[in-house]
Amino acid sequence: QVQLVESGGGLVQTGGSLRLSCTASGRPFSSYAVGWFRQAPGKEREFVSSVSWRSGDDTTYRDSVKGRFTISRDNAKNTVYLQMSRLKPEDTAIYYCAARGRGASYAPRIEVEFEYWGQGTQVTVSS
Repeated sequence: QVQLVESGGGLVQTGGSLRLSCTASGRPFSSYAVGWFRQAPGKEREFVSSVSWRSGDDTTYRDSVKGRFTISRDNAKNTVYLQMSRLKPEDTAIYYCAARGRGASYAPRIEVEFEYWGQGTQVTVSS
């Protein structure tokens, strides 16, 4: 079992930056692949980015955030980060982190591949 807590959300202007953190407790985080998803009002939750276990050699992003968002992990701190730059109003959403313990050597993209979820953190980008 692993418990996930997101932090770092907030209100930012268009073009600004935020860094989200996903901190885990329980089992060592290095053995989990971790992903970020988001859900905007009235929309389904969608994949944003993910990173494979251990050193995080495998990463993947949705097309709309490529070049603006960067996922990374610090296993010593049991934390995965999502650095978000050049934010746009359409990035406004609740951001969730999720973890996958089995078959974590690659970066998953699909919700059902993840076993554990955090409660989310709100990101609002004003125009």
